[in-house]
Amino acid sequence: MTTSYWRWGVQCVLGVIAAAAILAPATAHAQITRVGTSADWRQAIGFNLGYFALKGEDGRGEDDVLFRNRDSLLFELKDFNGARIGAEWLVALGEYLEGGVGISFYQRSVPSIYARLVHPNGAEIEQDLKLRTVPIDATVRFLPVGRRGSVQPYVGAGIALINWRYTETGEFVGFSDEIFRASFEAKGNEVGPLILGGIRFAAGDVWLVGGEIRYQDAKGATGGISEGFLGEKIHLGGWTTNFTVHFRF
Repeated sequence: MTTSYWRWGVQCVLGVIAAAAILAPATAHAQITRVGTSADWRQAIGFNLGYFALKGEDGRGEDDVLFRNRDSLLFELKDFNGARIGAEWLVALGEYLEGGVGISFYQRSVPSIYARLVHPNGAEIEQDLKLRTVPIDATVRFLPVGRRGSVQPYVGAGIALINWRYTETGEFVGFSDEIFRASFEAKGNEVGPLILGGIRFAAGDVWLVGGEIRYQDAKGATGGISEGFLGEKIHLGGWTTNFTVHFRF
């Protein structure tokens, strides 16, 4: 499934490039009729609001804690999908390139129960699985038709430092079938690649509004059984679809 994720990502990037080629003549004309000071901007501060979709079960691998939890717990991986917010700073590196740094935040808690075990009174054995990520990324973007037009498609790539924390809190069943309450925690910082593609539109002299798709990938170490987890790793990768707004200056 990982291969299909990357294939889909490449297709998205190629689609943006194709759109850029189609829009190039119109954008070139728009560049001649720039509005106000938009042609002179060198930096932009932006905010984004998006939807993060965690990598699916068939792409996680047998060492992943969520994959292994599915053997004994009832929950849906798609329930980890949720809102992601962020901010970034862009700097022009010429007419067709931009460098950027950004930070974003995602957190999701998913309830689960044991699939085949219950309390002696028939009540469910319940726990919460919680994942938080704070990626700090550095990217380079290529804008095929330049950064001064009214329509600006782009593609890019970079690296992300992902600060993460994963917890399992609630009731658990021990090796002797005893039921106990506990909280297990794993956290760390992982570096991984990211790719992105999008399109943005000039709105007046200083605003850029657009949409973007990006993919990040990384794995964290949970410590495995010795730390109370069924899997040695947790996959932090997934797709984010963003709505973006930038103030340029």
